[in-house]
Amino acid sequence: MAFSCPDPNPGIPMSEEMNVTKQSVIFDLGAVLIDWDPALAFADVFTTREAAEDWLREIDFLTWNRHQDGGRSFSEGLAAARAEHGDKARHLEGYLHAFPVTIEKPVPGSWEILEDLRARDVPLYALTNWAAETWPHALTVWPRLTEVFRDVVVSGEVGMLKPSPEIYRHLLERNSLDPAQCLFIDDSPANVEGARFVGLDAIRFTNAENLRRDLLNREFF
Repeated sequence: MAFSCPDPNPGIPMSEEMNVTKQSVIFDLGAVLIDWDPALAFADVFTTREAAEDWLREIDFLTWNRHQDGGRSFSEGLAAARAEHGDKARHLEGYLHAFPVTIEKPVPGSWEILEDLRARDVPLYALTNWAAETWPHALTVWPRLTEVFRDVVVSGEVGMLKPSPEIYRHLLERNSLDPAQCLFIDDSPANVEGARFVGLDAIRFTNAENLRRDLLNREFF
């Protein structure tokens, strides 16, 4: 909790005196820094991207994956997919092994912004909906994640998901952060609203150019 201090410049209105720059920035990872393309994991199974994407829709892959991000084990996920989709789910067996190819591409321009913030000594954190069993692959493909962030909260490891308020509060409490002194960046409108609900300033990410402009407006640059 922050304590009130005497106003060192009583003649200046508080709204003008306060620096609008936030002390810490919290990044989402997927679709903000890392381009996730799950169809690539099944390139050896299907002859075309269209066929792979049709199959992903048939088995409702995004819903399946969200349960994984929430902490369900891969073996439990396979069993659930087989129970619901039968033999159609068999291709999921190779997903864990093939996962690295789905995250090899960066989101254009975002890492440069991240490094610019770090060069300005902005404390950086990450909060991601990501399965516990695929997270080690992320650290192998993107080892910089272990260097640039002071902490990364992974949903699958803590058993919470954005946009539930509890996961934002978990990161804040784990790192003794004041929500009023943090900025959150995520591509999901729901996750942005979840962050605002717990008192964070938040930006919906659309592309690096717009993000840099939004950070400029908040006087990070």
